[in-house]
Amino acid sequence: MALENKLGLTSSADLAREEERISKKKAAELFENGVLDGLSAGTFSTLQAIHKYLFEDIYDFAGKLRTVNIAKGNFRFVPLMYLQAALENIEKMPQSNFDEIVEKYVEMNIAHPFREGNGRSTRIWLDHILKNEIGKVVDWSKVEKEDYLLAMERSPIKDVEIKVLLKGALTDEINSREVYMKGIDHSYCYEGYTTFKTEEL
Repeated sequence: MALENKLGLTSSADLAREEERISKKKAAELFENGVLDGLSAGTFSTLQAIHKYLFEDIYDFAGKLRTVNIAKGNFRFVPLMYLQAALENIEKMPQSNFDEIVEKYVEMNIAHPFREGNGRSTRIWLDHILKNEIGKVVDWSKVEKEDYLLAMERSPIKDVEIKVLLKGALTDEINSREVYMKGIDHSYCYEGYTTFKTEEL
């Protein structure tokens, strides 16, 4: 079953296709219109603004905190009851160097604040912090999809792998539209979320 959407699509495959097309178009606009330039690096409100911009034509929940508990495989993202506190703690995390920024990114991934579209929004958010703090961004074309997904899966326990992977892909081409657009690629996203009730924790 497809997630409830503004497009009236009932097929998951059709929705995924349209979601990718529309969110890529919106991501390009986000870049070209300089919307990101006016946003504070590393705040949750900036991540919300990015998510809303990318998905407001597709979902009613664009930019809004999820209202369900979600899991991917055996990994459960932050339960709803702790989500607000987790986001407040993440916002306070330092972001003055590469390691600190990636640690913050890993924590935001564990929080997974939205029902859908976390990966794409958070990668733009990550690059926005890197650009503002250290004058670099990730060239996602140099990051192997499988390596990235595995490293992110292991990152809550050990973040060395994801740090090495992303550090090797850093570039100072911070104003390149092409480099920016690579991070929006849907292939870097987790698939097959499941929802569960709090009492199943």
